[in-house]
Amino acid sequence: MDAFKEKLISLIHYPEVTWKMVYQILKKDPELLEINHNHPNFIQQNLFFQESDNLPRLKEEPSILPHTEIIKKQIQQYDRNGIKVITIFDKEYPALLKEIYQPPWILFAKGDISLLAKESKLAVVGSRQATQYGKSAIRMILPGLIKHGVLTVSGLAKGIDSLVHENTIKNGGKTIAVIAGGLYHIYPKGNMDLALEMMKTQLIISEYPPDTKPLRWHFPARNRIISGLSIGTFIIEAKRKSGSLITANYAVNEGREVFSLPGSILNPFSSGTNDLIQQGAKLVTSAEDILEEIRL
Repeated sequence: MDAFKEKLISLIHYPEVTWKMVYQILKKDPELLEINHNHPNFIQQNLFFQESDNLPRLKEEPSILPHTEIIKKQIQQYDRNGIKVITIFDKEYPALLKEIYQPPWILFAKGDISLLAKESKLAVVGSRQATQYGKSAIRMILPGLIKHGVLTVSGLAKGIDSLVHENTIKNGGKTIAVIAGGLYHIYPKGNMDLALEMMKTQLIISEYPPDTKPLRWHFPARNRIISGLSIGTFIIEAKRKSGSLITANYAVNEGREVFSLPGSILNPFSSGTNDLIQQGAKLVTSAEDILEEIRL
């Protein structure tokens, strides 16, 4: 690992670092030459600044943070644990993901990273409380997509997300999970067996260091990656206020295709998907409805 990559990865490991902080540091020092690992407090002294007149200024008393040597040891363990660390400057980083607002500086990945290069990626997400209708729709529509080489992307959440991963694997397809928190903290715990299987034969990625415990705000934040990896987003079931609609909104903002499964007006889990159709999302009743829009 070259010095620049190691320094960039180290920055991400400081818990108070924001996307904007890293951007400002890179803007000021594009090669990170000023960061010197021989001086343990250097990063701590230079990362945490107060913004005034758009100029970075050091805090008088930086937060108490992990020692750089501890972070270096953590990074060295990733390769032994089969975790690949991909920066936005690496050739393995997905081109589509670079196009989104605030693309992740780092992707921590476990599994088959060649899946990141696949072009026909479709985000498929939905409610954590999947109904029988949603389950049946997945079983009916997914095989046709997989037959034509579509790779599914979802969030490993309970409900629709996990069903998407499971049915993709069952039908011989490929799937990527984007998780909240780090790879050492799979959530929910009930999906641990699925996650372990995917780490062997599919791919799980996160923008957070592996030892990061998932926080509430990580979940909506990771939705931009789910849609950002994909040429389109398919919403199976969603209430009017749900994380799935956040994913759809990200897709719209990035100019990607949005697909929606229609449902009963009596079913609250179809209220969000029906609203999306009213707003211009393509109504989906078969795999062909999606394939005719995303074939490359």
